[in-house]
Amino acid sequence: MITPEIISALALGFFGSAHCIGMCGPIAVALPYPNSGVSYFILGRIIYNLGRLTTYSFIGAVFGLLGSRLIIAGFQQAVTIIVGVVIILIVVTPMKYKSKLYQHKVVRKISAPIKSGISELFKQGTIPAMFLIGLLNGLLPCGLVYVAIAGAISSGDAISGMLFMILFGLGTFPAMFAATIFGKFINLNIRKKINQAIPALAVVLAILFILRGLALGIPYISPKISAQTINQTEMECHPQ
Repeated sequence: MITPEIISALALGFFGSAHCIGMCGPIAVALPYPNSGVSYFILGRIIYNLGRLTTYSFIGAVFGLLGSRLIIAGFQQAVTIIVGVVIILIVVTPMKYKSKLYQHKVVRKISAPIKSGISELFKQGTIPAMFLIGLLNGLLPCGLVYVAIAGAISSGDAISGMLFMILFGLGTFPAMFAATIFGKFINLNIRKKINQAIPALAVVLAILFILRGLALGIPYISPKISAQTINQTEMECHPQ
């Protein structure tokens, strides 16, 4: 069944993929071009994107599990509302402060070895190297991924968190794959226009989270949360 979570995850990835091109585009465009024919070239780009999805799925499982602990503790509605509020705060925070965060020494210490590893893998240019480049690329700091992680936290469990991040990654797949093939020809103005729509998309996602947390009884969007639902979640996380 198609749920609001599935739609929001795919929409966040698809409409936010212009941001991904801006952040990760240089890596995608510069991927090695082995002299082994067009099919090998395309396969390498697909494998690179599968590497990104693999990292996203792992991140989703970890943060989905974290969210399930909070839900079991009785904070299900509060967590969902807080996630929505945090997303809105991220959107309204001026870019100059976000830029300072990305340039913080802690962030640079984390990203430096990742970038170094990617640089070494570029020299190999093999299919396994493409996959590993994608894995590491998925670990680089990215505001859009952080928004998706917020969705994984509120998903309720590790499997749902993993699914949310996989769907988010699949949403980014068309644009990122196109960037690896035609990256040099993507119109900068189009990229900027889509980037301007990302905050609005994030706010819509945040409102959906807040409405769900309020449990207003609106089918699919804000259903009532019963004690039975909480007990079922706890049983799934602690099977007898």
